[in-house]
Amino acid sequence: MVTPRKNTRHFRPNLFKFLRDLESNNNRDWFKANKSRYEDHVKEPALQFISDFGLFLRQVSPHFRADPRSNGGSLFRIYRDVRFSKDKRPYKTHTGIQFRHENCRDAHAPGFYLHLENGQVFAAAGIWHPDSASLRRIRDAIVSDPARWKRINRAKRFCERYELSGDRLVRPPKGYDPDHPLIEHLKYKDFIGVARLTQKDVTGDGFIQRYAKLSRRGAPLVKFLCEAVGVPF
Repeated sequence: MVTPRKNTRHFRPNLFKFLRDLESNNNRDWFKANKSRYEDHVKEPALQFISDFGLFLRQVSPHFRADPRSNGGSLFRIYRDVRFSKDKRPYKTHTGIQFRHENCRDAHAPGFYLHLENGQVFAAAGIWHPDSASLRRIRDAIVSDPARWKRINRAKRFCERYELSGDRLVRPPKGYDPDHPLIEHLKYKDFIGVARLTQKDVTGDGFIQRYAKLSRRGAPLVKFLCEAVGVPF
């Protein structure tokens, strides 16, 4: 695989222009008439980014996958699942890319993520909505080695770009000491480091190298979570 040049640009402003137009025209007739714009400005650049990022990802960890398939790979579908939702808009107005662990088949596993949306662009590293067993194992790992947990999320390399984020319980989780020094962290239902970006960041030259650097900064958090849930890093 050839490493992309530093001036390589995968994403361009027309990606965000399409997403803005979709926000105002979120219906099947409009999307059908503009599907070629989606393919040319959103889907194909995202799949090329995923394919090119594979080399960088292997340097972070050999156990994560950059899967450039059109369906079932690292690129989330643009179609919303509206079966159980009151919101019947058929399309997502963002593009999501997740580099998942080789042992996991869904989004609820440790991984690296890129979110492209008008007004909300970010990179993320961590785990989103883990199942109850995995959540308990993560909390137990924090209780078992609080010093390591603090080193990871207080490290300068992490804090310079990331902030710990995710949904949290209002009250301490059952089975854990309410007076634990890290109780606010034990309340998390997600364990995600979020690095805020701008559209200019993403559409500028060499963004793939900068995203790789962000992934390396988030790797210690992902490694901790992998070890907690019992998958290799």
